[in-house]
Amino acid sequence: MFTGIIEEVGRILSISKGINSAQINIEAKKVLEDVKLGDSIAVNGVCLTVTSFKHNSFTVDVMPETMRRSSLNNLKKGSLVNLERALALGDRLGGHIVSGHIDCTGKVVNIKNEDIATWITVEVPDDALKYIVLKGSITIDGVSLTVAEVNEKSFSVSLIPHTKGETTLYEKNLGEEVNIECDLIGKYVERLVFMKQKEEKKESKITEAMLREAGFM
Repeated sequence: MFTGIIEEVGRILSISKGINSAQINIEAKKVLEDVKLGDSIAVNGVCLTVTSFKHNSFTVDVMPETMRRSSLNNLKKGSLVNLERALALGDRLGGHIVSGHIDCTGKVVNIKNEDIATWITVEVPDDALKYIVLKGSITIDGVSLTVAEVNEKSFSVSLIPHTKGETTLYEKNLGEEVNIECDLIGKYVERLVFMKQKEEKKESKITEAMLREAGFM
């Protein structure tokens, strides 16, 4: 689990791509302070496992499913990425509960400034938009943010200068693809409601044929 509070911005040193997979070496400092093999580090919001590390870099493997569902396929040597270590017990939960499992990618469709704030609007698929609510939590490239506006095809967030300065969101351009993770709560509620309805339907002994036979239809 993560919080969506970015610890540092890393830089891609190299990417070795397979047919549908990749091995990525990332330059970093802070997230390596207590790193161990097998640790989880979120890279642009994607939970990845440390397979090797040096004093100033670490390597991760990216499987085909992750490449398909995220924007990691667009990274290249020199790209900047948001980094966060997994949440430790006792840490402050400054953002919100983030799993590091990307729901979809979105496309930046508008960027505008308002006084000290910067508004970013992201277009997402319908199956992800249904989990996005006004004033709810959303993760963009691993950054925990509050939804400021929602419409039929997109949502918007408003960034303070600190968030822009400490993450890669300051360099986003129109049309750029970003990783989106919706709030876990909405997905769990939907699943529980679905299972409850399925169970109630299964438990019902009344059928249309029974109602017809009894003269109710």
